[in-house]
Amino acid sequence: MKIPPDAIIADEKITRYLLVPREQDDKSKFLTRDGFTQDNPELLKAAIRQLADSTEAIQDRDNEYGVFYRVTGELIGLKGRNLAVITVWLQRAVDGKFQFITLKPNKESANEL
Repeated sequence: MKIPPDAIIADEKITRYLLVPREQDDKSKFLTRDGFTQDNPELLKAAIRQLADSTEAIQDRDNEYGVFYRVTGELIGLKGRNLAVITVWLQRAVDGKFQFITLKPNKESANEL
């Protein structure tokens, strides 16, 4: 299955989490390698959406919040290098809507070794 086009990708998730340097679980350094910065958050959001549109989602687990899905693939980068990632999505139990949760580098991908 594919993540539906109306899935929610909160701006705050991009601008206040993924692109912000953190002491633990910092993803901004990884994303900056290919040009995704706080100056262009809309480009990261578009790359996440493009990955979700082009790649099948795999059901991962469920809990009281809903069903979690993984979409594994590459974000099309800005500097000519694609970034291998795993994105996590939630189909919310409360209303059935899909919501982007996070992304992480896909360390098992040959492109990142």
